[in-house]
Amino acid sequence: MPTTQQHVLAQAGGPAVPSTASCARHLPLEHGDATVASGLWAHWQRVNQAASIPLGLRKLDEAGNLRNLQIAAGEATGTYRGPVYMDSDVYKMLETAAWELGRHRDDALEAFLVETTALLERAQQEDGYLNSHYQVAEPGRRYTRLENSHELYCAGHLMQAATAAARCFGDERLLGVARRFADHLVKVYLHGDPPGLDGHPQVETALVELFRLTGEQSYLELAKRHVDDRGRGLAGHSRRGSEYFQDHAPVRDAPIIVGHAVRALYLEAGIVDVYLETGDESLLAASERRWDDMVAARTALTGGHGTRLLGEAFGERYELPPDLAYNETCAAVASIHWAWRLLLATGNGRYADLIERTLYNGFAAATSADGLRFFKGNPLQRRRDHVTFEEPLRRRGWFFSACCPPNVTRLVSSLQHYVATTTAEGLYVHQYTAGTLATRRRGGVLEFDVQTDYPWDGAIVLTVRQAPEEEVVLGLRIPPWSATTRLLIGAEEHLVEPNPDGYLTLKRAWRQGEVVTLHLDMNPRLTYPHPRVDALRGCVALERGPLVYCFEQQDQQAGIDIDTLTLAPGADLEVVHRPDLPGIGRTVTIGAGIRTSSLPHSEGLPYFPRPPETVETATQAVAIPYFQWDNRDDCAMRLWVPAAQS
Repeated sequence: MPTTQQHVLAQAGGPAVPSTASCARHLPLEHGDATVASGLWAHWQRVNQAASIPLGLRKLDEAGNLRNLQIAAGEATGTYRGPVYMDSDVYKMLETAAWELGRHRDDALEAFLVETTALLERAQQEDGYLNSHYQVAEPGRRYTRLENSHELYCAGHLMQAATAAARCFGDERLLGVARRFADHLVKVYLHGDPPGLDGHPQVETALVELFRLTGEQSYLELAKRHVDDRGRGLAGHSRRGSEYFQDHAPVRDAPIIVGHAVRALYLEAGIVDVYLETGDESLLAASERRWDDMVAARTALTGGHGTRLLGEAFGERYELPPDLAYNETCAAVASIHWAWRLLLATGNGRYADLIERTLYNGFAAATSADGLRFFKGNPLQRRRDHVTFEEPLRRRGWFFSACCPPNVTRLVSSLQHYVATTTAEGLYVHQYTAGTLATRRRGGVLEFDVQTDYPWDGAIVLTVRQAPEEEVVLGLRIPPWSATTRLLIGAEEHLVEPNPDGYLTLKRAWRQGEVVTLHLDMNPRLTYPHPRVDALRGCVALERGPLVYCFEQQDQQAGIDIDTLTLAPGADLEVVHRPDLPGIGRTVTIGAGIRTSSLPHSEGLPYFPRPPETVETATQAVAIPYFQWDNRDDCAMRLWVPAAQS
């Protein structure tokens, strides 16, 4: 039976819901109190619902994910197919279905959830263990090669799916499967002889969420145990070294984020979750220290993380090449998870700033305009003669290691939960999208209707639908890129003075029908890299609002090669709204006054005793939002462009 705490939290919304006893400064809105009605986010959710999710469900059949579980349940014969973590894709799609069903009725998704839950019940072993690879391909080998087995990683995704299903519509059956597995892990790791740590962190944050939902203290204790044990040589061995598993130093001591990017970022999310429920300040301080270093020296302009394709890993400080950048899609999802938990813990808008940058650029670029193709890695440059068989230069319909597409679907389905939070003071808006927002106070409900065409336009209009009698704070994040920001309450203009956390806070007794209008600066701007980023020295990029722009060969005039472009600091930039660009759909392009420089291909080494003379020609080039690239042909693209010399 559900505990009292489960009933209390059942109305809470989102993938991360700190308990009422946590030390969170911000809490998610209740389920249904944030909606996405129109605009780009709504478009993404429609494409996700109509194309990406049906594709994912088909692939679970075609790739063998469900067949593996059927064999484990004794209902089919054959051999195991795919990598060891095939079950995790099933769980991500179950989580996707849960978030979707929390927003609207869908008979096909409901049938998938019910039928797959029943399959998991039949496949689960008597002691609660559930992993089709080790039940079918390697029976008797459970927990013997944890450095790469992904057993606890898969268990974590099961727990997250079950939590989403319970929160969205009170599902008990999937929660039962997850709890039986969690109880098994408690026996093995807390009351038995622990076999070691999973080489792929993820279960930590899932266990904390299961504790928050059920009130079962042992789940929190197990999550804390995994966090405390990390860095003590318990995750096995790898030729890449213990840094690859984040097992090189205790989490309170590790100064920087290293190793496999997705593993590292999931671990950090779990560390912050454990802090939120235990109040261990040393965990938060260590995680914030690593976040600061990561943002300052290991983050792409698009918010992408994990420079190196080899090992899908973080590189050295300022190792941020555009052409060889990996920036895995799963790392973008994990980065958003970490930043969101840091935001709940601290209330600091810098975490919402990175969520915005990552979401609109490094994450959104992963999916094609039609929702049917995906990037695993997200490069910032593609040359005309690129090698087509190499990752990550083309989107694909699916992958042998298909971790990224279902990660995309589950995040897009739950986007509404990242818009705003509530505090003792009032309602804080972190991301701007059209819809409704509400927070419940003792004196009633404060509810706003939000109208905006963001990110294409910088105007955000919030109209009070209902309000309590007492004064309540409305906090509006002011992005650091907005050089000039205007605020109107009704027709009266007010001074914009963000607080130290980056929010404009308006405290008043709101009246029904009152209108607040925020105007963010959407003028195009040039962005320059840190001089220690060797691969980008002397280059410049183009941004507008939260969007990073790039140049695709497809958009340029005949005779203009984007590999010869240089962009002058004082270049004229022209914004053009396009209602339907073929192959892309709605967009805003930027025309830029640029120069092209030509130096003919010659024999011999491409090095000279003195700077070679080139001929420069002034012309116009067209840039599109980076997230919309690779939707029309196999053409060249570049985000960073050499800056023209004065």
